[in-house]
Amino acid sequence: MTADPPAPEASAGPEVATVGESMVVLSPDPTGPLELADRLGVSVGGAESNVASALAALGHRTAWVSRVGDDPFGRRVRRHVVATGVDTSLVTVDPAAPTGVYLKDPTPGGTAVHYYRSGSAAARLGPGVLDDPGLAGVRLLHLSGVTAALSPSCAALVRRAVTDRPLPAARVSFDVNHRARLWSAEAAAPVLRRLADAADVVLVGLDEAHTLWGVTDPTAVRDLLPGPDLVVVKDADVGATALPRTGPAVFVPALRVRVHEPVGAGDAFAAGCLSGLLRGLDLHHCLRLGHLCAAPTLTVAGDTAPPPQRALADRLLALPAQEWARLDLVDAGLLAAPDTGWSGR
Repeated sequence: MTADPPAPEASAGPEVATVGESMVVLSPDPTGPLELADRLGVSVGGAESNVASALAALGHRTAWVSRVGDDPFGRRVRRHVVATGVDTSLVTVDPAAPTGVYLKDPTPGGTAVHYYRSGSAAARLGPGVLDDPGLAGVRLLHLSGVTAALSPSCAALVRRAVTDRPLPAARVSFDVNHRARLWSAEAAAPVLRRLADAADVVLVGLDEAHTLWGVTDPTAVRDLLPGPDLVVVKDADVGATALPRTGPAVFVPALRVRVHEPVGAGDAFAAGCLSGLLRGLDLHHCLRLGHLCAAPTLTVAGDTAPPPQRALADRLLALPAQEWARLDLVDAGLLAAPDTGWSGR
């Protein structure tokens, strides 16, 4: 593994910026089908702020750029993100539009989500947010396909970020993140392909690549996206493949995890992988760090879980391949022993 750069000055600006909507999340408590719930737990979720929070926990100076309503939910969202160590000074409060909400419906067959976000404050984001001087010096700008689906102005924001490059010093990472409840695969496929192909780093699930573009293996995904420096293809509990523009593909198998609820695990994986790239790790260790960050999220009902402490992560990153393949995350100290309650899927 490559050594980390020297620690930055405390007064330095953000190293990473993520842009996108976060919402209040209502989930059955205890976990179970929404239609049978008597109580709902309240939390906060959103792909880009999830990534920002995990990157902050991994030691990176991170800012989240967004818009929330001037309402209790908006204040809760911002307070939650601040508490994770993320800079929210670039979050605008909109007095005329609400903060979005979504509900989770977990069942043994998987988790569905129900959005109440049409006309939300974040849907009024536009390309101009990328001109804020607070973003000067950012090394990585992270966006996702969720934002492109929210409104024409949000689509223009993402398009400008990946094509016009208003932050010329920043690498642009793009998580395809197709959300079928926001737009159909038919409508999304050409748009997401163009945006992904213009980014520097792309993350995409093999299942969504198949839904969008009809491809069935990581090499075919790379062939569809020749533009990025790096394409990372996630294949659920099989593993992840990193395909650089030059050099061989790298595959790292997924860790064995008792899945409680999968929402948010992709964001955690993205944060781990991007953290590895920021630290200068090789692709093998970037993928491992992605898996190590995703594993805790898979075991909880919420969208986020703390990533591994640095010392533990470095020890697990250094394991020989055979030990990685049979790693017990409870014995390793990354996960708590599972309870005997509802087990998701």
